[in-house]
Formats: sequence, C-alpha cells, structure tokens
Amino acid sequence: MKGLSKDSATRHEVDEDAAGQRIDNYLTKLLKGVPKSHVYRILRSGEVRVNSGRVGPEYRLQPGDALRIPPVRVAQRSRRIAPPEASRLDAHILHEDEALLVLNKPAGLAVHGGSGISHGVVEQLRHGRPQADFLELVHRLDRDTSGVLLLAKKRSALTALHEQLRAGRVQKFYLALVRGQWRNEKQSVRLPLNKYVLASGERRVSVDQDGMPSHTVFRLKQAWREFSLLQAELKTGRTHQIRVHLAHLGYPIAGDAKYGAFALNKILAKQGLKRMFLHACKVVIEHPRSGQEITFEAPLPEELGAFLKRLDDHAETL
Repeated sequence: MKGLSKDSATRHEVDEDAAGQRIDNYLTKLLKGVPKSHVYRILRSGEVRVNSGRVGPEYRLQPGDALRIPPVRVAQRSRRIAPPEASRLDAHILHEDEALLVLNKPAGLAVHGGSGISHGVVEQLRHGRPQADFLELVHRLDRDTSGVLLLAKKRSALTALHEQLRAGRVQKFYLALVRGQWRNEKQSVRLPLNKYVLASGERRVSVDQDGMPSHTVFRLKQAWREFSLLQAELKTGRTHQIRVHLAHLGYPIAGDAKYGAFALNKILAKQGLKRMFLHACKVVIEHPRSGQEITFEAPLPEELGAFLKRLDDHAETL
C-alpha cells in the first residue's frame, strides 16, 4: 500500500473520553487511512500492546491505558469531494461548545448514511471537521422531521447524555399539525408500539398490545375548522412514536407519507405543504460538563410557518 511508514512503535495514553470504547474501533479512528483488516491483524498478532499485555479486538479501553502501536503504513488520502450538504449545515448550527454540537436539522436530510443514503448529517459534519477526534449522534430524528438534533463531541458527553435519556431527564418537544379538531387542552397518550418490516424492507410501527410501552403528552396550541396545531412532549422515545400515536387516534400528521391521509397530502402539496408538518422545536438537557439545565430551541421552518399563515388567511380560527 502506498504511503508513509512510521519508523518505530508509538506510545499512546488513553484519556477519559475513550473509556469503554472497543480497541478495534478506537484504533480505526486513530490510524486514519489504515484498512480495518490491518487493524485486526496487528491486534490478533499481539503487535498492539495495552499496559504491556496482549488484548483482543473486543477489549474495552480504560482511562490511563498505555498503548504500544507498531509501525503502520498510512495510505495517502485522495482528494475527496465534499458531501453535497456539508457547507449548508454550518448555517443550521444552534450551539457549539467543547462537548456539544446542536443542529437545527433541515427536513429531508437523514441523520446518518445507510439504506441507499451515502452521506447523512453526522457524515457531513465529520467531513467539515477533519480535525475532530469524536462526533456522534446523541439521538435521532426521522428524515422528514426538522428541528433540534444533539451531537456529542466527546465520548464522556455522549455517555452522560445517554444516561439522561435512559433516566427520562431529557425533555423533547415537537410541533405537529394534524387533520381534525383536537378537543382537549392536554391529553396524555399511552399506547404500546411494535416495530415490524414490510416485504420491501421498509421499517414500520403500529400500536400493538404486545409492543413497547410508549407515552406522549399532547397540548393544543391552535385550532382551525379542519386542522389542529399540537405540541407533543415525548416521555419515551420509540421509533415514529408521535406519528403512530396520532394516526392511531384518527389525527394523522399533515404531509406524513407513511402514516398520514394520502389523498389529503396531495391536496396539501398543491397548497404549499410539500413535507411532513413535524418539527422538533425544543430540547432541555443537563449540560454534560457543567450539569446546568440548558434549553435549545429551533424556530419553525419558513415553509411550515407560511402554511400556518395560509390557514389563518383562509379559515376562521376556532
């Protein structure tokens, strides 16, 4: 393999941000340009040492571990073409510090690559920050959902935020426009959800008594003759939770291509709503470094605000 060769073994000390990470994944990121097959070979052959001893690829690192890494040949990096949205994403950053990056994710953009998508949000942000040692999604948003998306810039921040999510200390709020007249000012919905896969390979979710417990709290924000604007607070974070809860109750989200009213969606598209009206408007967390409560808010996208104005202009508010 063409490239530069390191003349002798290098020494590397593991810091707290790598605690708990598998050594094969750690070395793959550390030795950029080295094929993963070669990383496994030097691990299995014992050329990599941790605290002077041999370890397998599954070994999980501890703070202070002393790594001896043998000479490796690093492939010369060819010039890569930037992912199509890389520069555009910088304009959507809501907050960034040493531990966190908070993005107002545009609708239509997947959070990660896969399933025919080469570059998602996280890949594009990594491309724009080649010097970053760590950048991972804290949680996910559906491709067609816009709004607040958290990414961790330190493994310790990721671990802390995942613990907050498991403990239910992260507050997540969404705005959804639904078809129908929602009557209750506040309504708590507890419907178990089950994931399944269609023959085509597409992932779907349905209400099922044998599914996972799922809890959403809805608050009515504004009402029109045929539509209602709701704030949805997630108490659990199941896949498609808000969309399926609302569709099951008979209030499909406007523009939802999976669980919505398809005939209505065609009409709405002609009227200017060409996407699903679901927006992650606010997330409240304890900052993983300071421990202080911090709120991140994403303004309603222009196209969604314009559609609400259209409703105001053409229908009497209840």
